Amino acid sequence: MLIIPVKEGENIERALKKFKKKFERTGTMRALRARQHYVKPCVARREAMKKAIYKNTLQLED
Repeated sequence: MLIIPVKEGENIERALKKFKKKFERTGTMRALRARQHYVKPCVARREAMKKAIYKNTLQLED
């Protein structure tokens, strides 16, 4: 549960911005989207390897 302390007289938009930033940092939405569909462990490993290879090739090009 996220708790955002709001000071007396603080703008509600500022508090909402703090909430959104904190919510994004927790990774809640990312986890929920990942759980929508089951991904077999071998497929997850394969995707991770492909991503690592892609990042490595980008790093070598610089």
